[in-house]
Amino acid sequence: MRKYVTMIIAALSLASVAFATESQIWGEMRIQNILGYDKEGSTHLGPLFTMLQHQYFAWIFLGVLIGVPLAFFIHYKIIGPKVFPHSAKKYYAFNLYNRIIHQVAAVSFLVIVPTGFIIVFGDFFGGGTLVRMAKNLHGIFTIPFTIVVIPMALMWLKEALFNLDDIKWFMILGGYLSKEKKPILAGKFNAGQKMWYWVAILGGITMILSGAIMFFLDFKMQMLHDLTGLSQIDLLRAAAIIHNVMGFAVVALFITHVYMSMFAIKGAVQSIITGYVEEEVKILHSTWYKKLKDQGKF
Repeated sequence: MRKYVTMIIAALSLASVAFATESQIWGEMRIQNILGYDKEGSTHLGPLFTMLQHQYFAWIFLGVLIGVPLAFFIHYKIIGPKVFPHSAKKYYAFNLYNRIIHQVAAVSFLVIVPTGFIIVFGDFFGGGTLVRMAKNLHGIFTIPFTIVVIPMALMWLKEALFNLDDIKWFMILGGYLSKEKKPILAGKFNAGQKMWYWVAILGGITMILSGAIMFFLDFKMQMLHDLTGLSQIDLLRAAAIIHNVMGFAVVALFITHVYMSMFAIKGAVQSIITGYVEEEVKILHSTWYKKLKDQGKF
């Protein structure tokens, strides 16, 4: 019950923030305190933002969009997926609350990531209705992710803390470069899943905040202004730079997470759909398996 109250509080907090913004996009107060481009007194974010936006951001996103799936395609062809029999004893590892939170986040990402690419490559798509629709969907599907990000952070925080097993996991890249099925030291989450957890949570929150500043344009952040001295336009430039840079990592690891759960380990995605994990954890999460076995759960 307490978990669902947390979700309701998160939703109400989000609604409160939305009302508090009192966005005046079309009013006379739009983008106050604009300093001249690269003039005395500015933070010189203008030239930096212009250079990154015109020369690097789109190319890096294109590299991520092509390079990461290409690397996994090569991995799939050379190493191939790990296949386990799904007839062995099962253990109920993810309850309904875990699965709802994860699936809300998953659906959000499945819309946010493609629409983000349409926005980045707006010129290629010819701008207009498609890009405006992508921008609106990008913002709308950020709302459910915003609601579940804190509950998701809390429910898996303990399992996401790094330990000595993770060093050994990184040294062999989780065994993904081998066709052999040797036991891999890992708890309920392996080091790769932990890395995705922290990027999704911390990166996600950063992108929510920076995205909100860009989406509402005249989002009044007096505290940030007082703290940093940034003018409204430089706040927008800083938000755009942070949003893009964090986006590189989030998108790359999101694609990795999808590949690992749907292709590299056949049937792995079923665990977060049904809640049950099978004896394949004996190989992929051997530390956790030993703990469960000692408890008589396997």
